[in-house]
Amino acid sequence: MSTNTIGERKIPLRVSNNTAYLWNIDDIATLRSEHHICGILTGTLPHLSQQNVFLGIPLVLLPEEVVTLVENEVAVIVNDPAAHQQPSVSEMESWNDEQQASFRKQVAENEVRAAQKDTSRSLSEEALKKRKEREERRRLAAQKLVEEASTEDINLPTYAPNNSQPEVLCPESSTEQLAASANYTITIPAASEYQWYQPDQTTFTTIEAAQKAGIWTYPASLNERARCGVFRSLLAQGYFMGSGIKFGGDYLVYPVIESPKHVLRPMEVVAHGRLGTATKKSHLLCTWDDDRKEVRYFSIEWAGFG
Repeated sequence: MSTNTIGERKIPLRVSNNTAYLWNIDDIATLRSEHHICGILTGTLPHLSQQNVFLGIPLVLLPEEVVTLVENEVAVIVNDPAAHQQPSVSEMESWNDEQQASFRKQVAENEVRAAQKDTSRSLSEEALKKRKEREERRRLAAQKLVEEASTEDINLPTYAPNNSQPEVLCPESSTEQLAASANYTITIPAASEYQWYQPDQTTFTTIEAAQKAGIWTYPASLNERARCGVFRSLLAQGYFMGSGIKFGGDYLVYPVIESPKHVLRPMEVVAHGRLGTATKKSHLLCTWDDDRKEVRYFSIEWAGFG
């Protein structure tokens, strides 16, 4: 695989508890397209914890992938916990202001889109009537919730200055707030460069330096060094590498079928194989070599299953 040239930005591998993570989408795309490094996406939501199709960042790298990338001068190791300094009050206030500004901007953009959608849709009188009925039912339901909460003494009064009478939120205003909060989805970035994040003093450019600092331990034995050698050799031959633990092996190895105009990625190879199996056919791929004036054929099918 290609190595990094002098002056190019090196990809930071954020290491915590001897595990390397990638949080930057562009870095993940670069590793996959240029260096055949796949890793494993592990980001999930509590209610979708078993939905592997929806897993997102961070990307967790195999130890062999980390060693190969650092030795090829493509990436550096960052001691991520130590890079996060204690933020000052001003830094926290600045970060909070940025977050609130982002939320307000997203709400404004959603309101503009909603307004455009409403104006572009021509509603008949019957549709308008049904819409008003739905809104009225929602308002009544929300008002009922507020009244029930009031009877249970859950709502606390808000006291104004100068010994004035306490002001209690009325059901109408609570309903409006409830409706406003339920209308739009606000996106919170998974990661950002915090002002108090300072990785310069906790970055290591070699495996030996990271091992000496106690940040990284792999490879620490003859078996681990052998695994790194095998991984590096197969990767240099152009294969996509992954963990083979699901299949009882060390690695899952996929070839790359290249042509002058197109490169098939592992997911495409899998998709073609499954399509052929589902239709009880062999999926034939054809490539044209314009220099040799030759056609090459590749057949993909699932085989050896019982």
